[in-house]
Amino acid sequence: MNVAGHSTIKDETQVHNLTSAPEVLQEWHKFMKVSDTNVKHKLFRIDPEEGRIMYESNNKLKIIPIECIKELRFDGDTSYYRSLYKLPSDIQSRWITIIYILDGKYKILHIIASSDPVFQLWKDSLEKLYAVRQGLMTGTYGNVIRDVVWEKQYWKSADHDGDQRLEFDDVQRLCRSLSLHFSEEELTKLFNTADVHDRGYLDWAAYQEFVKLLKKRPEVETLYQKVSGGKLDFAAFKKFMQESQESNLSDDNLKAIFLLYAGKDDITTSTQPQGAPRELSMGLDEFAAFLRSPDNAATREDHHDMTRPVSEYFISSSHNTYLIGNQLVGVSTIEGYIRALLHSCRTVELDIYDGNEEPQVNKKCPQMLAVTHSRFFKVYHGKTLTSKVSVREICHAIAKYAFHASPYPVVISAEMHCGVKQQDMIVEIMKNTFGSALVSAPIEGREKIKALPSPEALRGKILLKTKNLNISAGKNLTLQPKKAVTATEDNFTSSSSASSASHSSLIDEFKEIKAKIVRKVRDRSKPKQKQMSFSLASLLVYTVGVKCRGIGPNEHYEPEHIFSISENSANKYLRGKTTDLVRHTQTNLIRVYPKGTRLDSSNYEPHLYWAAGAQVVAINWQTFDLGFMINYAMFQRNARAGYVLKPPALRPGNEHLFQKRTKHYLDLTVMSYSEETMELLKDKSGQEIESIVDPLVEVSLHIPIWSHSPFVANEAEVEGAEYSPPTNTTSSRPTTARTVSISTGSVKNNGFNPVWQEELCIPFDCVGDMMDLIFVKFSIKQEKRKAKDEDEDGPIAVYCCSLGSLERGFRYLPLHDSQMSPHLFSTLFVEIKMRDV
Repeated sequence: MNVAGHSTIKDETQVHNLTSAPEVLQEWHKFMKVSDTNVKHKLFRIDPEEGRIMYESNNKLKIIPIECIKELRFDGDTSYYRSLYKLPSDIQSRWITIIYILDGKYKILHIIASSDPVFQLWKDSLEKLYAVRQGLMTGTYGNVIRDVVWEKQYWKSADHDGDQRLEFDDVQRLCRSLSLHFSEEELTKLFNTADVHDRGYLDWAAYQEFVKLLKKRPEVETLYQKVSGGKLDFAAFKKFMQESQESNLSDDNLKAIFLLYAGKDDITTSTQPQGAPRELSMGLDEFAAFLRSPDNAATREDHHDMTRPVSEYFISSSHNTYLIGNQLVGVSTIEGYIRALLHSCRTVELDIYDGNEEPQVNKKCPQMLAVTHSRFFKVYHGKTLTSKVSVREICHAIAKYAFHASPYPVVISAEMHCGVKQQDMIVEIMKNTFGSALVSAPIEGREKIKALPSPEALRGKILLKTKNLNISAGKNLTLQPKKAVTATEDNFTSSSSASSASHSSLIDEFKEIKAKIVRKVRDRSKPKQKQMSFSLASLLVYTVGVKCRGIGPNEHYEPEHIFSISENSANKYLRGKTTDLVRHTQTNLIRVYPKGTRLDSSNYEPHLYWAAGAQVVAINWQTFDLGFMINYAMFQRNARAGYVLKPPALRPGNEHLFQKRTKHYLDLTVMSYSEETMELLKDKSGQEIESIVDPLVEVSLHIPIWSHSPFVANEAEVEGAEYSPPTNTTSSRPTTARTVSISTGSVKNNGFNPVWQEELCIPFDCVGDMMDLIFVKFSIKQEKRKAKDEDEDGPIAVYCCSLGSLERGFRYLPLHDSQMSPHLFSTLFVEIKMRDV
């Protein structure tokens, strides 16, 4: 039980202390701005009311909303960039690095304060304002601070001349920016109601009353009357929770929640009461506060058993971790590792090549395809358009951030292209950097591994996974002591990187490449002898990379053996040997990676492969698409540990569950935006939309391909539902799952507080009770007006979660932008039910 929705913040003074900043900070200060190209002095300031950082650049005002910030770094945590830019060490103590997402892009800002006092002032204020914004997005703070933060933010934007009063024209502009399209008569009535002193303008107090009028929610009032009959005492609350919300909380826990919201302002905590006072009742405001609180969250909290073998878990995984941007021209940097690890990613990828002095990541393969607008494609030799970063720097970043978000093991999936000498250097770097956290074991005299250890047993550990040349070449390592062993390039080169697609597949995909270029590519791809050092092999313990020899009763792999297969290969198994794949993944790890022709770093839909038992389904974290969204939703579960226990059907001894096939309806009533949805939303490129009109809600279910006879809309005769079959192409398009979608109608001329009150019904089928692998997505869209507007169908805000985690009853769904960053104030109010056919 959460019992966390009631804020202990009781007055505006406390709120002001949390959300304000010293006046001197709001003045312009000169900073040095450091970038890849130059170092320049720029003017910066912070606006705490509107929650943003502002600076001047090329005679334009640049704005960074604080809620867009992903990480703040100060002092020693910024040393990597100071060294990279070769700047003197005496500025380190005044350095600030801000990582943020804006306009759909991952961005980094480096600034250096002019003095230690200015640095300390900015550091303290940024940390405080950032913490408040993060608290609002994660539900840490209650409704009082949330409401006042919004009121202050939009008071500041409406009071553009700073005279502490809003004239009618100011209010009119504010409403237009919020997509509230009142007639002049309607708005005048609201304005006059709030202007109780008849002064012709709204001061702060009158403005707050005006906001309350805007927030009035008739659909919540109707629900309250239905639930309470005019008086919501504990008996009525208990009935509502058990019948409508399908709560399984004990009576004592329900009483604690009831007292928390039915009590007065001074009741902020509660013991486990023996009985709720009969005279207490929950009023409309308290009931509304409860509905939008963490005690009525849209998804249930789950904490999984972490003592099962690691093969029984899905593991949050990244592909091309070193890239920020797409794999063709993206920048290689430690930021990809930091970003992934801070979001509980547990498997990161390194492409390692010989460097001039030390091994480096992402020199990549000798060939690289760059898509142009001409008929042909150009093949790059030797180097690519991507940059390089040293293994040592990446290991330091991994060591620092590996266990910030999760205590469970991190796997480094490495593709080795370097020689024995630098392989030994890699081992030395890893041992010095990771210390006792690095898993290793002597080559000789190892005990046979009977089963993989659990995430709990590997807590705080770092494992290396790369292909063992000896096993791939069919050699016995123990017979060759103190020697580097060899294997052909074909046996050595892992297919874990999308950029290392074989030449034959490139020829198949791009038949129009000029013949002479094809001949050059073939000449360069002849097998070469590769060697592996014994010290590197000593790091391969529970994650020993091997070549996939196929799966089935005639193939044997040791528990520690893990192979990587492309999505194309995985798709073939899904079509013919799903049972063999499920059986193999009950005891062994496998890794699925995107096919090599996706130069734009797009993603497949990972639940396709989770449904067959694949644990390590690698995602391009730099690409914000549906695949990324589903992966994000999956690993919000289990306290964001990066490990999610598989459904019973995918674990040993439960094969019979695959015979269980069920059909269901997801019944939804899409009611409204919540009373918190009072902000300027952004489109999928990150740009603010000042006028959201005629909004609608699209709901879609994304279902694995586990049935050849799916329960679809036509069969179910559900009006308005559309079925989209899976795609499984060999081109650069992503592999997709089955989808059933349906939309509400649009609400005309109201993007601020639209009410739909519309019932939707979506049919779906399930195998083995694996509801956790069906994902539901809610998208707020604008009604399409012009067919030629290609981007018009893009969502303004989304929410995605596992269907197995979605709570029933009346829930406020938190909305995100297209980069999965939470909107501060936006939620969608729905009623959720499910019934069996």
